[in-house]
Amino acid sequence: MKEEGYRNTGIEIGLYTLGDIGPDPHNGKTISAGQRIKEIIQAAKLADEAGLDVFGVGEHHRLDYGTSAVPVVLAAIAQITKRIKLTSATTVLSTVDPVRLFEDFATLDLLSDGRAEIIAGRGAFVESFPLFGYDINDYDALFSENIELFLKLNENERITWDGHFRPSLRNAEIAPRPLQNQIPIWVGVGGTPESAARAGKLGAGMALAILGGDPMRFKPLVDLYRKTGIEAGHDPENLKIGVTGHGYFSKTSQQAKDEFFPYYSNYWSYVNHQRGMTSRRISRTDFEQLTRQETALFVGSPQQIIEKILRQYELFGHQRFMAQIDIGGLPFRKVAEGIELLATEIAPIVRKETSK
Repeated sequence: MKEEGYRNTGIEIGLYTLGDIGPDPHNGKTISAGQRIKEIIQAAKLADEAGLDVFGVGEHHRLDYGTSAVPVVLAAIAQITKRIKLTSATTVLSTVDPVRLFEDFATLDLLSDGRAEIIAGRGAFVESFPLFGYDINDYDALFSENIELFLKLNENERITWDGHFRPSLRNAEIAPRPLQNQIPIWVGVGGTPESAARAGKLGAGMALAILGGDPMRFKPLVDLYRKTGIEAGHDPENLKIGVTGHGYFSKTSQQAKDEFFPYYSNYWSYVNHQRGMTSRRISRTDFEQLTRQETALFVGSPQQIIEKILRQYELFGHQRFMAQIDIGGLPFRKVAEGIELLATEIAPIVRKETSK
């Protein structure tokens, strides 16, 4: 059973994208960055109209990704959506000035009538460090200083502050102020206890990236996050957990696997190559193992996806689920079909079951 004392109103369901621009494995064609960005904006519009709760856009600084300027993309989305929450997914907080970040997202919050959020992370890719003049050896120290400064900016219209990596602030005006009292901030956690403990200590939300395997292995991180947060004096009700992962939905499990396998294999082929790892494609046998019902890869029929989400809810008692369904060169029409299935066949049942 879900742990007592935590939220019992149905969880939020949403989508996120990292804006990868990969070739379609069936025809080898690669769309332009402009088309990719426009399709992301259109996907967010569809998600909003379908009643999903949140849409995230992640940050990369490479030619094979389209979304380096996340606040700009989210601002465009804000103008054609009405109610869906808009978040970064993630902001590489180690290589961005926290003051500029706050100003950008406070502006987004005003443009969107109070829908802006941030998921901050240290970054699985490190191209932003040399690009913006930061030392990769300061990877963790930069993140620690920047998130602490951001939290202070979030609380105060004027701030006096001294740090190591950026100039001091003396009674500095931090403008504009967001429509929300504060911009909600989550810490992206990939699997390290240190990151989970930091999120809890700060009282920020924790967004878990669970891309495969048995989700049970993340239960100790959830427990550590809550324990650390409570010990730091934060209200348990404010210690929010999000689960993020790859997904593909079709009417039947077999159809989902048959359709998604070429794109999933393609995705990991070029992502591993980008990261200097082997670019060997995932075999169909490996893929069948990765999509088993007890794993965290959300590929299957609506009923199977519902069961996977609810199994994780029993483990974590989380408040938000976000799927990345546009990877590997997947054509937009398939992304649109996935949005419809998530919104009409999966989300209503998950919300009902998690509100009991």
